[in-house]
Amino acid sequence: MMFSLVLPAYNESENIESTVNSVRKELKKIKKISYEIIIAEDGSNDGTDEIARKLQKKFKEVRHLHSDEKLGRGRALKQAFEKAKGEIVGYLDVDLAVGPEYLPKLITLSMKNDLVTGSRYLKESEVERPSLREFVSRSYNWMIRFFLGCDVKDSQCGFKGFSRRIVKDIVNEVEENSWAWDTVVIVECIKSGYKFKEFPVNWEEKKEAAHSSSFKRIYSDIKIHGSVILKLFLKWKMGIKIQV
Repeated sequence: MMFSLVLPAYNESENIESTVNSVRKELKKIKKISYEIIIAEDGSNDGTDEIARKLQKKFKEVRHLHSDEKLGRGRALKQAFEKAKGEIVGYLDVDLAVGPEYLPKLITLSMKNDLVTGSRYLKESEVERPSLREFVSRSYNWMIRFFLGCDVKDSQCGFKGFSRRIVKDIVNEVEENSWAWDTVVIVECIKSGYKFKEFPVNWEEKKEAAHSSSFKRIYSDIKIHGSVILKLFLKWKMGIKIQV
């Protein structure tokens, strides 16, 4: 079986090489799979593209996809998924807030489900992040459960696995490109009757922790994610034909 791991990378020059080395080390341990690592480098201007090119030359299992302009999370992941060769496609945030030691679990669960996500908010999970960010995140996921009727504890964790058919049927049809992309894919998956599974992971927030906790950033996130919940509510609860 082939597994494709996508590493979405925007200005990750400090992390990308060590992350590739870490995930290669972990994936090598897993028997009976072949794998590829796709660096979906999204319009970086800090030298991430040069490092990614060197990694592609150094390791035969590493591929580098470059964009001259910033595509946004949704488009960058969608393009990478379309070019991935694996029966299962996963993605992992480059800062390794979730460690690569969870990759075997992700792959095992993805063999039995259409969409699998790590979750920071299950009983067994341990989370290190600013309290305000955690409060906003938990409130957001409560809204998904309350307004959309989807049993999701954590929609936004940057560690997910997708079956090939969910890529074809759902991911390719989603238009959302912001950080709310994950929410749209999960809700569309659940509402369309595909198999969805969460599992506990430990999370340590690393990247731009101070910036991510600023009121300006939080207000922007609330506006973006609130708009997406409204559109999904109109589509799935009110029966209005709307593309999300």
